[in-house]
Amino acid sequence: MRKFFSKKFFLGLIFGVILGALLFGSANFLLAKNDSFSKDLWLKIYHYFLPKKKNELNQKESFSQEKENLSKTSKYLPQTEHERKIIEIVKEAQKAVVSIIVLKEMPVYEKYYYSPFEDLPEEFKPFFEFKIPGWKKKGTKKEEVGEGTGFFVSSDGLILTNKHVVYDKDAEYLVITSDKKKYQAKVLARDPSADIAILKVKGKNFPYLKLGDSDEIVLGQTVIAIGNALGQFQNTISVGVVSGLGRRITAAGAGYVETVENMIQTDAAINKGNSGGPLLNLKGEVIGINTAMATGAENIGFATPINIAKKDLQMVKEKGKIVIPFLGIRYILVDESVKEKYHLSVNYGALIVGDKDHPGVIPGSPAEKVGLKEGDIILELNGQKITLENSLASLIRKYEPYQKVRLKVLRKDEIKYFDVILGERSS
Repeated sequence: MRKFFSKKFFLGLIFGVILGALLFGSANFLLAKNDSFSKDLWLKIYHYFLPKKKNELNQKESFSQEKENLSKTSKYLPQTEHERKIIEIVKEAQKAVVSIIVLKEMPVYEKYYYSPFEDLPEEFKPFFEFKIPGWKKKGTKKEEVGEGTGFFVSSDGLILTNKHVVYDKDAEYLVITSDKKKYQAKVLARDPSADIAILKVKGKNFPYLKLGDSDEIVLGQTVIAIGNALGQFQNTISVGVVSGLGRRITAAGAGYVETVENMIQTDAAINKGNSGGPLLNLKGEVIGINTAMATGAENIGFATPINIAKKDLQMVKEKGKIVIPFLGIRYILVDESVKEKYHLSVNYGALIVGDKDHPGVIPGSPAEKVGLKEGDIILELNGQKITLENSLASLIRKYEPYQKVRLKVLRKDEIKYFDVILGERSS
């Protein structure tokens, strides 16, 4: 009996050693392959021979089930939760993003030949029988002269974009959706002081994007930009972070130059043609409208805060146009460099300045009526200090036309106060 037991014991021990060696070698081979199939196979073998606690097994089964569900809908499995969010947001958001094509009747010219000596006396004409080429107009032809991006903000066809995309009032605008359908668009309104425009196409049940709160943006948060890059690559995706807030830039394009304030800076690529596209947070909400890129630099783009557009949308729905308050001055924001250049006594505020073609105080404006002058520095509006981060324009937009505001003004070395009833500018 003892002899028989010992023999079985040693045979089992030898078998166990051989099996263990095989499993260990297989594990190294499978893990060395570094592919998901091999790792999953090894995990199944491991859990078969070395069962874990019940809750750990449930976690593994849940993870495996999630991977199985993902594999049914996608060839690629996201490697991180952050990546998964981006992929899911893009998949849904791009359905609401549209390309905007600018069409215009352009003159068509044809080549012809003429003699520059038609006015010579008849007896001299035989000596000058040659003609030179020229061009003459032969009707017009509708051509594509520009492009941009927009996005639906309602199921009944309201679209947000940049004003500079649809700046030409003589042009026509064609909207192309993500499923390649084409719609003629009507421009409902152009914001007089921000690079925002609102379009409308006929139809219903359009996919649209949810608008977020641009006042909640923080530096470093992840953002996603979608647009018709270069006018050729529809729904191009770029990912970056919020690089700066409250930026003031001077943007040129579409035949005009405009200074805009309170812009969002991002390193997500915003190329030509991306203008008017959405800047999204990781909730899938629009927090900005992609507007401009810095020339001579890489990865410096700017977006208009969506809260400005939300107010514009509300006005268009209620009044049929965009109406904004109007003070009637041209100014530059004061900082240390402006203080030194103009020899000022303060390093904040809005300095009223003009040039030979544009007066600092616009004739007939509310500012002129109360006696504001070039060289005045507006320090505060209703007790709020005016700085680079808290500009005069952004403060004024918080009010309605015909509301009264109090301005604290530095004129030379004297502090003065002016009560101004704001005027109105409309689209």
